[in-house]
Amino acid sequence: MYIFTNGRVITRDSENPYFEKGAVVTDGDIILAVGKEDKLRKAYPDATVIDAHGQVIMPAFINTHTHIYSGLARGLSINGYNPTNFYEILDGMWWKLDRNLSLEGTRYSAYATYLECIRNGVTTIFDHHASYKEIPSSLFEIAEVAKETGIRSCLCYEVSDRDGEEKCDQAIKENIDFITYTKELDSDMLKAMFGMHALFTISDKTFEKCVKANDNRAGYHIHICEGLNDVIDSRDNYHMLPVERLEKWGILGERTILGHCIHLTEPEMDKIASSNTMVVNNPESNMGNAVGCSPILKMYEKGILLGLGTDAYTHDMLESLKVALTIQRHNAGMPNVGWVEVTDMLFKNNPAIAKRCFGSDLGVLKKGMKADIIVIDYLPFTPFSDQNIDGHMIFGMNGRGVRTTMANGRLLYRDRAFVDLDEEKISADTLKAAKKLWGDLNP
Repeated sequence: MYIFTNGRVITRDSENPYFEKGAVVTDGDIILAVGKEDKLRKAYPDATVIDAHGQVIMPAFINTHTHIYSGLARGLSINGYNPTNFYEILDGMWWKLDRNLSLEGTRYSAYATYLECIRNGVTTIFDHHASYKEIPSSLFEIAEVAKETGIRSCLCYEVSDRDGEEKCDQAIKENIDFITYTKELDSDMLKAMFGMHALFTISDKTFEKCVKANDNRAGYHIHICEGLNDVIDSRDNYHMLPVERLEKWGILGERTILGHCIHLTEPEMDKIASSNTMVVNNPESNMGNAVGCSPILKMYEKGILLGLGTDAYTHDMLESLKVALTIQRHNAGMPNVGWVEVTDMLFKNNPAIAKRCFGSDLGVLKKGMKADIIVIDYLPFTPFSDQNIDGHMIFGMNGRGVRTTMANGRLLYRDRAFVDLDEEKISADTLKAAKKLWGDLNP
């Protein structure tokens, strides 16, 4: 049993949103109590104390779209890489990287990602993996690291025709093998979806294979309309809109995540809304790839469940939140839009998306909820209360301010030190794997 104390508590519970001098008590993987510090210290005198040092205690973050396979790419430069469009970014950087990613590289990409998640207070991720050099068992490599590091993970493999039929079939099988494994495991910390890349890299023949293999056992996690490539390919080769292709193959639905969704028509948004399909926005990646701004404001109006991801551009969800707000305002040419939409995406909708996948109640500090809790360093020099919490988060806080992270009741990071992980050894081994990968990319 733990008690988080000596801090300001942000609960995200509408009935009790804030305690100036609060505490949170956990027992196993569940929150036992949230309230005033003096009362809970007396009620639970034997609980192990987690001192927040006067900082902010709040729910941990959820990232609803990322890419572990890019974990070793920080600082990477590939000879001759000078992209002028989205396809050249994919082919010249990311597809080249994953074609050189071994099982060892996948494992250390996972270590790099999960340690960064813990440092930034992210305890739940939805990953979309690709490692076309070595596909079989790649999701299982990631899963072992997820268990070791303690991060709740929903994994899938990126099916694509881009490297030929044999590799495509291996990718389909990896999804199915991992879906089978997670269903037998029946853990609320590890789940699977059926992953697919972008529509312009997937033929109807492959769609048919995927749908048949999945047999409705899992939802889909798929990129759509990130660039105009999907729009042009669907129009020229299939004589329909991208969302209509997904509808044709039964991909839409309440268990499916559509990543990016930039170049959508309004009728496509209506189909997404009516099918209760989830959408995840990745603002920094979209800006960095110069592919456009997702029509979040319009999709929000239509009642689509919108989440916030990073596409692995960062592991700091507060950074992503800031950019989500500014790009929506910039795109609309209006400085008074987007606030509710983007804060809902991170603080309300990401937990709702996680609930659909994991079946767990996350994102709120309240009795009975999962014990996913962080302490983040922030001493305000302006008034701070439940009336302006989001303003402080957008303009004052950042993920690297996290000093303590708990996931599912397990203490992972305490006062900026990993609790049961050898950070120095993991970092050294990860560096070796990165050097090998970089050497293969630039022989």
